[in-house]
Amino acid sequence: MKLFRCDHCSNIIYFENTVCEHCGHTLGYWHETNMMVSLEPAGDHLHAPALPEQRFVYCTNAQFGACNWLVEYAPGGDPFCRACRHNGVIPPMDDPANLDHWQVIERAKKRLFYSLLRLRLPLATRNEDPVHGLSFQFLSDAAAASPVMTGHEDGVITLALKEADDAERELRRTLMKEPYRTLLGHFRHEVGHYYWDLLVGNQALVEQFRSLFGDDRDDYATALERHYQQGAPAGWQATHISAYATSHPWEDWAETWAHFLHIVDTTEMAGAFGIRLDPKVDQTGELKTRIDFDPYRTGSMDDLIDHWVPLASLINNLNRAVGQHDAYPFVLTPLVVEKLGFIQKVVREAGRVQWQVPGPGGPILINRPLH
Repeated sequence: MKLFRCDHCSNIIYFENTVCEHCGHTLGYWHETNMMVSLEPAGDHLHAPALPEQRFVYCTNAQFGACNWLVEYAPGGDPFCRACRHNGVIPPMDDPANLDHWQVIERAKKRLFYSLLRLRLPLATRNEDPVHGLSFQFLSDAAAASPVMTGHEDGVITLALKEADDAERELRRTLMKEPYRTLLGHFRHEVGHYYWDLLVGNQALVEQFRSLFGDDRDDYATALERHYQQGAPAGWQATHISAYATSHPWEDWAETWAHFLHIVDTTEMAGAFGIRLDPKVDQTGELKTRIDFDPYRTGSMDDLIDHWVPLASLINNLNRAVGQHDAYPFVLTPLVVEKLGFIQKVVREAGRVQWQVPGPGGPILINRPLH
């Protein structure tokens, strides 16, 4: 994630802003140019002075305070933005608590989509690709026959609405003895399962995957049951990013995928702030770094980790200074870094390909390839 600047008054603005607090202009995010643009009404659409050739409207979910992304103005066109069109099921809006939780969920989901678009990963909707399209359903226990379980199946990601409640999520984190549990973490983990199916499973890369993560053909249900009964094996910290990652190679991939997105996106924000670390007490340079590159485009995981380790130390110690838990309570061992490097390789190769899906009216291009 990066910082933005109001194109009308040059005030610094942020990804979730809908109004510039300095000049009062309404704002919207346009994913095609990765810009937050100031907007002016122009009849039945919006004009963005920074993009004079284009006409916009807000995503229809803006009416619920759940989106600040823009849609190209096209009468009769899709009213949902590039991220919201992947929503399959949203909670009933007649309950104010549901609306509050959904707004929180959408803020986290938009940060996920920011990363997926920056990486130029394939992003087909269920309408575009009924077999492999990505879809989300946000469900409440009250509307379900049984407690909702967050998870992924065949391109459909389900998220329990209660995960948007900080107290409930912290309770679950404690009960499950997890060091970290966030909405954004859920999104990044579950979409990792989606991209394993799309980019690795039954592909030429699967054997490389198995050499690092293990054999994905091991029975998944049995592996999870064993994990919940016995826990992680002794010494797991040397080979896996988390205890849960030891349960099955698919979970190891998804956990590591989530950390790849954590590291890349946080490092970009550090660069946006011009972070430079050179602690006076550091005599060996292990905490020295200067974030002056684009982590979304770097091709070396080792270089990225060299910058990430000092940055993670900084954010953890800043959190401790204000009485909060470590923001990144994890250790990156050589094998974990190697797994991260494999994921980076898969992502970069996917980003170089122009992805097409059949589409109801002919082939649809669903990403712009990385050059």
